[in-house]
Amino acid sequence: MTEFYTGSPLLPEDLWYRDDFIAQLWEDLQNQHVILAAPRRTGKTSVMDHMAARPHNEFCAVSVFVQDLDHPREFLLTLLDAFHQKAPNVFRRVFETASGWIRNQLDRISDVELAGFKVALREGLPNTDDAWKTLGNEQFFPPVRKSGIRLLFIVDEFPDFILNMQRNHPHLVQPFLSWLRGHCMKPAPPKDNIRWLLGGSVNLSTTLDSLGALDLVNEFHVAELPVLTDDQVQDFVRRMLTHRKVQFAPEVPACVARRLGRPVPYFLQLMTQQLFRAWRQDQRTLSNSDVDACFDALIVSSAARDKLQHFYSRIQRYYSEPKRSAAYELLAEISLSSDGLTRTQLLQCFERVLQNQALTVAAHERKQLLHQLLRDLENDFYIVELTQEDQLEPNAASRYDFASGLLKSWWKKYYA
Repeated sequence: MTEFYTGSPLLPEDLWYRDDFIAQLWEDLQNQHVILAAPRRTGKTSVMDHMAARPHNEFCAVSVFVQDLDHPREFLLTLLDAFHQKAPNVFRRVFETASGWIRNQLDRISDVELAGFKVALREGLPNTDDAWKTLGNEQFFPPVRKSGIRLLFIVDEFPDFILNMQRNHPHLVQPFLSWLRGHCMKPAPPKDNIRWLLGGSVNLSTTLDSLGALDLVNEFHVAELPVLTDDQVQDFVRRMLTHRKVQFAPEVPACVARRLGRPVPYFLQLMTQQLFRAWRQDQRTLSNSDVDACFDALIVSSAARDKLQHFYSRIQRYYSEPKRSAAYELLAEISLSSDGLTRTQLLQCFERVLQNQALTVAAHERKQLLHQLLRDLENDFYIVELTQEDQLEPNAASRYDFASGLLKSWWKKYYA
């Protein structure tokens, strides 16, 4: 990696520090379906793109982005279309001996007319409530399984698809999830040539739990994308600046790691780019004071604003009351603290929210609701429970602080 990536996912050849994790994912996929859990802007899509571009174990990897879909019909049509676009010759080999309307579309659409294939599929699919089940159960998956071709479906932003369905077609959510679970169980993955890799920036377990559909997760291995370590952050800063012949004090990479906290790779890219631009302007050795100045500038920069605002807006979209109001209140209070808040302090804040909403909740239920909220905020990369090593005082009560130093400073500036 020599260029800064501050928008699009990384190209496979530029993806650093993920080789071991990707190798483990391929090993996991040998015998099970996998959920890839990672907060937004932490490199999930880059990992999935890498796997789609460089498949292992003789898989044909078909990647789809389903954030804007809301119906099982569109989900299956999108899978079929992506399969046809990725490997038209393989697709034809799978379905040319099958019966049904997919086979009929092959007679109408030539291999070079990739753009028109999804349109033809949609026009040929009967417009009935259960047509999507017939498509999956009789026309799509049986020919794939009969062919023996190892097919990996990489599905990005799957939780958003489920939430969209819940909002626009709620009567289809349970039937679809039950249907998908059935295809994941029978045949069992070690005896099946189809694998699923589901990814999402929204925590899938929390999403399914809210819908009473956690059974699906039980059929998957959950792999959490590791947070970059301090050593990796410092190595990144050192390599990117050295490549550009930037002079910097030896302590600068460690200062970047300290200011960012648990790093979001996108913000690490922005921060390092800011340092390079500062050096290019003055042509002098960078110091910790330059890191501090770049950090403060990054908080108010247009490049970071939209991405940081997403962390605020997603609570409105994905958290229901009273968790929504409590999340905003807790995060505001934590942002004002120097080293986080204890669970007792957070419970007091949570109880104030309930009182303001005139909600009467039993004591044990209040603690359970808080526990669920803290779990969701941790899973969504807002906060982290500090270890004893992280805390200023030994043997102190457990504390929670923002996972990202940048997000904490931004939240304090605009929403505390």
